[in-house]
Amino acid sequence: MGFELKRPRNGHNSFCVEDSLEELAALADTAGLKVEGGTYQRLDNFNPNTLIGSGKVEELQTYRDELGINLFLFDDELSPRQQRELEKRLQVKVLDRTALILDIFARHARTREGQLQVELAQYEYRLPRLTRMWTHLARQVGGRAGGASGGVGVRGPGETQLEVDRREINYRILHLKEELEKVRAHRARYRHKRRQAGIPVVAIVGYTNAGKSTLLNALSDANVRAENRLFATLDPTTRRITLPSGNEVLVSDTVGFIQKLPTNLVAAFRATLEEITEADLILHVVDITHPNAEAQAETVAKTLAELDATDIPTLVALNKIDRLPDPEEAFEQVAQYPNSLAISAVTRQGLPALLDRIEGVLQASRQKISLLIPYQRGDLVSILHEQAIISQESHLAEGTYLEVFVPQHLLDLVDIYRLEPSNL
Repeated sequence: MGFELKRPRNGHNSFCVEDSLEELAALADTAGLKVEGGTYQRLDNFNPNTLIGSGKVEELQTYRDELGINLFLFDDELSPRQQRELEKRLQVKVLDRTALILDIFARHARTREGQLQVELAQYEYRLPRLTRMWTHLARQVGGRAGGASGGVGVRGPGETQLEVDRREINYRILHLKEELEKVRAHRARYRHKRRQAGIPVVAIVGYTNAGKSTLLNALSDANVRAENRLFATLDPTTRRITLPSGNEVLVSDTVGFIQKLPTNLVAAFRATLEEITEADLILHVVDITHPNAEAQAETVAKTLAELDATDIPTLVALNKIDRLPDPEEAFEQVAQYPNSLAISAVTRQGLPALLDRIEGVLQASRQKISLLIPYQRGDLVSILHEQAIISQESHLAEGTYLEVFVPQHLLDLVDIYRLEPSNL
């Protein structure tokens, strides 16, 4: 069930209602649901009780009786009040897009970190919906994230947790947040070690099912799971690849973005998404064969802005050109996207050029200089090891000699020790 306002508000999504419903159906398929059909309503304002109008509710009752519907999906998040009222009137289960996405994430979380993040998001989403519905939901919930099996929309915390009182649920949320802070701290230490090694990091981002995992496999010969489904992969993967010059970079595949991505899910995945904000380069993968490619790219750009990652150099990889009927379309697409190039992760077309561009962008953001640092300034050498790329290092009588690619923010700090070409 979809809807659109006759007078769209600021910040409304760029997908038309039909396309958004089609995406909702794809999400339902990923969750293992059989979709019988879809409908939508144009509204002046949302109904505070049922979101949609009373006439549309009656129409859904008719669909329920004629088609034997036992579940209705709504394309936007419902308030607890709206969900309760709709289930009361329709006499079947009602889920919104947020609950469906959370269920899919619960299915695909493989690591402990991913499971913690999903469980936290599920609890925070469901907690207000447990009010006055405790017994009803306690009979339903119990799923993979909790170690059992259950229906779509009810996987996660588990039956025993839902039978305890609200205080215990809040305690569990607090515990999960503490565990995720430990994960965040661990990731911070891991990133610190990477900085010490001087290896740049490239974060692959993109709309779900754009081909990020397939691209990582092609670049690194990794064996990351890649399927033609939304959110086929969830847990982040990092691989080391070698650039044409012989220098190495770390490439991280992150969780896919999607329009109307639940806010609590973004918050829960903060530790993972920090991989993006700490990257030296963002590689934005776009499926140019998708009819909503431009809207999908816009959604990713908005999410990056929410993460304060807009200042990081970005390269756009227009993927799946092997599916275009006319190869010339690829060149037309490149002209529409700044700093982009056309590739196919499946056939590996354009990947050598992509690696060249990655190396070019990384080196452009750093300046190669030669330094002779006195031994008493060993602190500067340590900083350069952490935040720069050192291509040569030797110890002379006067101090430590370095040939190094220095990020802009360190230039003023080390400029006094720079060697001019005539002094080399």
